[in-house]
Amino acid sequence: MSKPPRYPIEVLRRLDAPAPVRVSGRLTSRADGFVQLRGATGAIWVECAGEAPMGSWVTASGEWNGERVLAGRLQILNAPRVPFPQPDGDWARLQDADGRRAGYLRGRALILREIRRFFDERAFVEVQTPAMVPSPGLDLHLDAFPVAGAEPARYLATSPEYQMKRLLAGGLPRIYQLGPAFRRGERGTHHEPCFSMLEWYRAFHGSVDLMNDTEELVAAVARGCSSGSLVIEVDGTHVNLTPPWERLTVEQAFQRYAGVSAQRLAQDEDAFFRVLVEQVEPQLGRLRPAFLTAYPASMASLARLDPKNTAIADRFEAYVAGIELCNGFGELIDPVEQRERLTRDQATRRARGLPVYPIDERFLGALEEGMPPAGGNALGVDRLVMFLLGADSIADVVAIPDSML
Repeated sequence: MSKPPRYPIEVLRRLDAPAPVRVSGRLTSRADGFVQLRGATGAIWVECAGEAPMGSWVTASGEWNGERVLAGRLQILNAPRVPFPQPDGDWARLQDADGRRAGYLRGRALILREIRRFFDERAFVEVQTPAMVPSPGLDLHLDAFPVAGAEPARYLATSPEYQMKRLLAGGLPRIYQLGPAFRRGERGTHHEPCFSMLEWYRAFHGSVDLMNDTEELVAAVARGCSSGSLVIEVDGTHVNLTPPWERLTVEQAFQRYAGVSAQRLAQDEDAFFRVLVEQVEPQLGRLRPAFLTAYPASMASLARLDPKNTAIADRFEAYVAGIELCNGFGELIDPVEQRERLTRDQATRRARGLPVYPIDERFLGALEEGMPPAGGNALGVDRLVMFLLGADSIADVVAIPDSML
């Protein structure tokens, strides 16, 4: 006698009844002669007089009546060796609140597909650069993980920026990358030491074009992964993602929200960032996302200076409900100025007692050979997923957060 067809739970619910079926899942509950099997998309009750340890993976065979499987027979596929569920186990974490976190991971997968669709439709090439690099960058506010035993010395990349700019210089004008980045000391509701970054570059375009890309990308992904609404709720605040987003300069934001001059305060970097974090950032993007533009030149990082006003940098960041989403530049392509900045950053890190990383000579070599004018942006994927799915923490929307390792 042939076995009845095996169905996933979500397909089972669409079958005409009655029908002979098999269905697999995890035994998670018992009640009145029935056992509950839970799968990836929900749970089903199976009439069964047999015994199986709680938490067993089983296949149930019986007759589907449109609501339950009757006269079921269980085949145990694997049984737990410890009491089920374990309070700190992966089942408890993913299936809390009726599978909320497992649902977030399915939503995340859809968001990643929509991101790739957006760039693929615009003729970008997806690239994958090395996770281990000779220099992780010299940003004063980022620390890297050294790779033990690597010869020559290597670090886990805090960003793929150097390597992606080499690809621009090599003749790939539109590129994007979705992958991990690593930063020491970054833990919290909106931070993980290993996180997912989306970074993209467009040759012959500038920061204005990259801001347009950003708001169009987020709107397209929001439409593709939910009911189509562009209004999301973040920490109790309803934010409308519809482009165009607000744009205001750093000077305007400091004057509006802190009553001080950003340019004057920039002479004391610690004071500048204290005001930015405590008074300005919480106010940005409350009703709709906001781009913060025109940073003081001393905070240019790898951005070019504005050719019309060298006191400011061609740099922007986007904020949603007070939380930073991305950091983009009109890119610096002058190798002499870039080397001077990197050398100065090395000296500053040394003076502050921070780890001093080497200068990436191949990156500078690419600039010397000639990189086209370009705009670039780095966006925190985990934060975007958190926003779009309504999660409270990025630890809820990553497969396994650092705290669970």
